[in-house]
Amino acid sequence: MELAPGVGYAVTTRHGGAGAAPYDTRNLGGAVGDDPETVRRNRELTAREFGLAPERVVYMRQVHSPDIAYVTEPFGAEPPALDGIVTDRAGLGLAVLVADCGPVLLADPVARLVGAAHSGRVGTVAGVVPALVESMAARGGDPARMVALVGPMACGRCYEVPEQMRAEAAAALPELFGTTRQGTPAIDVRTGITAQLARAGVGDIRQDARCTIEDPDFFSYRRDHTTGRFAGYVWLTD
Repeated sequence: MELAPGVGYAVTTRHGGAGAAPYDTRNLGGAVGDDPETVRRNRELTAREFGLAPERVVYMRQVHSPDIAYVTEPFGAEPPALDGIVTDRAGLGLAVLVADCGPVLLADPVARLVGAAHSGRVGTVAGVVPALVESMAARGGDPARMVALVGPMACGRCYEVPEQMRAEAAAALPELFGTTRQGTPAIDVRTGITAQLARAGVGDIRQDARCTIEDPDFFSYRRDHTTGRFAGYVWLTD
């Protein structure tokens, strides 16, 4: 699928790979306790399904930070600790691993730039998504031309938190304030990310509004605790 002309993207589910419970079957996360060889096979299978060379996919060591890196090749066996990546290299896949946090994919098809960010509660408060927009703009991107996809994540009607946590998050970003279906305190990460993208001037903001807690097609840490990770991918096709 195309996110914009010349830009491919995909969001995986937990189905279609190899692996045993509780990581069944397409776990792409390498730091969740799954067999490393199974993860390697799943990553290779998934890349090939999207027309990407497995050795040309960039994974991060995600730590809920606002840190962004420009990349021209994969990091190798020891990725740095960061939560956003940008490239202008065709055929280089950018991957963000999630299981309730938000995968955010960005593209400026005119400047030939794509970016990916891991934005959960902590990263959203820290501003990883605005930092990604700024990083792309610093390389010639125009937020008004950018297309964003905000992927599947824990929705604001399911992401229950203590009242103090909601208050602290909303003090930093008011749009994070949420309430569950039961009327208890929640955090609405999707609405927070969307507000950040809009304030950054991103011209086209799209939603894959599926909730990872509700939808068994996705891995969900809050639902299952020990579980795998699915991924959002973005790349320049030519």
